[in-house]
Amino acid sequence: MFLLFDGFNNQINSKINQTKNNETFNFRYVKNEAFGYGERLDYKVGYSFITAGEGYFHILPNPVYRHGRECYDVRFQVNSLKSLEWIYKVKDRYRTVLDVSGIFPWEFEQNIREGNYKRDEKAIFDQANNLAYRNDKAFPVPPYIHDIVSAFFYVRTMDLSSMKKGHIFYLQNFYDDTTYTLGVKIHGKQTVEVPAGKFRTIIIEPLVVQGGLFKSEGNIYIWLTDDERKIPVKVSTKILIGYVSSELVSYKGLRGPLNAKIE
Repeated sequence: MFLLFDGFNNQINSKINQTKNNETFNFRYVKNEAFGYGERLDYKVGYSFITAGEGYFHILPNPVYRHGRECYDVRFQVNSLKSLEWIYKVKDRYRTVLDVSGIFPWEFEQNIREGNYKRDEKAIFDQANNLAYRNDKAFPVPPYIHDIVSAFFYVRTMDLSSMKKGHIFYLQNFYDDTTYTLGVKIHGKQTVEVPAGKFRTIIIEPLVVQGGLFKSEGNIYIWLTDDERKIPVKVSTKILIGYVSSELVSYKGLRGPLNAKIE
């Protein structure tokens, strides 16, 4: 699925190995009780009352390594149902190679197909030297720069329950050739029911400028379980043809119990 950039990976990682040594750099440690190897979250994607697609988050069960460091191989994808592709076809793929100890990305890929819209993106991160490589060019970035997927997983490690409604915190997100400030707003708590069950949740709004999980035309809201797992049970956003909502259908491989599930 992601073979397009293999040569690019090898070329850039060779350059990184010639700079400050990422294998010996004193990187941060981020405590993570939210997710781990093998986590799989499956969703149905709907427009109004029509189930129009399916998607998933999956942390592959085996580690990968970058610069001697253990990493999660995180995949995210959304597909329209084949029976509805004549109306509007969606086939989006994302991949992040996420450092296990520091919860920051080493690599990011995005392959978007939404109707007639097409975009492929690839970034390699030299986290020790604060550089992002895109199309064989190096761009200076802040320490522990994120892509949009790694930023989401980093947010899952945070203590969101202690944050007040209306609070906004900020991350740095690299996309295309630019570093954006990614705000995340807390919208409070709500009990929601989806096909996977009824859950106590915290609602967050990523204030995305570029590089979102859809080619978004409006606000994105995410309902995360109000517990240590903080798994997304619902996502609602506006895309080119209207509002789309993703709801959790099933889950497996969680790091621990899902205490926010009511029934």
